[in-house]
Amino acid sequence: MTAKAHRNQPDVDELLALARDRSTASRNRLVEILSGLFDKGVSTLPAGERDLMTEILQRLIHEVEMSVRKALADKLAGDSGAPGALIKMLANDEIYVAQPILTQSKALHDLDLVEIVHQRTAGHRLAIAMRERLSPQVCDALIEKRERDVILRVIENPGAEIAAATLDRLVEESKDVAEYQAPLLNRQDLDPRLARRMYWWVSAALRKHIVDNFHLDPADLDVKIEHTIKQILNEPQNSPLPVEQASAVAEKLLANGSITPQILVQTLRRGEVDLFVAMFCAYSGLRPVLIRRFILEPGGEGLAIACKALDVEKSDFVSLFLLSRQARPGDKLVESSELAGTVSLYDRINGDTARKVLSRWKLDPDYLYALKQVETAQSDVKETEHSATGKRFTATG
Repeated sequence: MTAKAHRNQPDVDELLALARDRSTASRNRLVEILSGLFDKGVSTLPAGERDLMTEILQRLIHEVEMSVRKALADKLAGDSGAPGALIKMLANDEIYVAQPILTQSKALHDLDLVEIVHQRTAGHRLAIAMRERLSPQVCDALIEKRERDVILRVIENPGAEIAAATLDRLVEESKDVAEYQAPLLNRQDLDPRLARRMYWWVSAALRKHIVDNFHLDPADLDVKIEHTIKQILNEPQNSPLPVEQASAVAEKLLANGSITPQILVQTLRRGEVDLFVAMFCAYSGLRPVLIRRFILEPGGEGLAIACKALDVEKSDFVSLFLLSRQARPGDKLVESSELAGTVSLYDRINGDTARKVLSRWKLDPDYLYALKQVETAQSDVKETEHSATGKRFTATG
C-alpha cells in the first residue's frame, strides 16, 4: 500500500472515538466514513485495505449503534466477497441487523447457517428459511427445530432442497397440520407417491389439485383406492364378510326394504365396514369409492350431505359420523369442533340441495367438484324459496 493511500485511510482510534460518542454528529460522521469503505465493494479492495477494514469493523461492531450496524449489513448483504468473519458477526447480531445478511449473503456457508440455526432465535431461523437457496443440510436443521412458521416457510421456498426422507415426514405431519398441505402439493419435487398418500386427508379442493397437477387418472386412482382401502383402514385380513358377498347381501336387503338408517348404524357399530359400505351404496345409489371417502375424509361433509339427502334422522347421522371415525387410520378420537362443524352443516343444508348434489354424485365421478358446489346450490334454493314466498304473499295480500 502506498504512503498516500495509507494517509487516506481512516484512523482506527479516531473511529473508535466516534463510535463511543453518541452524538448525532459523530454517528453521521462514522456512517459516512464506513460507507466510504464499501463504496468500491469489498472484493475490489487491495488486500491491505481489506485487512484494515476488517480490523476496524471487528473492533467497532459492538461499539456502534444498531442503526449503523444495520446500514453496514445492508451494504454487505449483496457483496459475495465480503470478509467471512464480519459477515458471521453481523449474521449473529440482533435480527434487525442480521436480516439482510441471513436472507441474501452468499458469503455464509452451510456450516455457518446451521450454527446460527442452533444458536440464535426463531427470527434468525425464519430469515434463513427465506434464502434463495437452501441445502438439504440447512433444511433439516431448520425443520428439526419444530417451529411451524419456519417449517412452512421452508416448504414454500422453491429453492429449498428438502431431502426425500424429510419430505416424507412432512407429508405424514400434514395429516394434523393443515397449513402444510397446500405448499407441499405445490412443490415441484413432491413425489407422486407422496401426493397419493396425501389424497386421504387433504380437503376436497386440494384433492382436486392432486388429480389436476399430478396427472392422475381419477378412475385409475379410484381402482387403487379400492385395492388398498383395507390396508389403510387397518381392517383384519379375514373380514367378517367378503366384499363380493357383502354386495350380494346388501342387494337382497334393499330388495326386501330392510336397509334402514338404524340397520346401517348397527352394522357400523359391529365393525363390519365392508357390509356397511355395500349397504350404504345400495341405499344411496352411490359408488363404493365415494362411501369410503365419506369414511376417510376429515370433517365428514360428504356423509352429512348424503344423510340429509336420504332423510336420515339427525340422531342416526351423528351415530354414523362418530362410528365412521373409528374406521379411519390413526387417532380415533373426534374433536368437539369437528363434530360441531359437521352437525352444523347437516342442520344448515337444505334437503332439496342435498338431493341435487347426491344426483350429481351418481352421474359425475368428480365427487370433489360436486362437493364444492354445495354452497352455490344452497344459495340457489334459498333464492328460489324467497322468491316463491314473495309471490304467495303478494297473491294473498
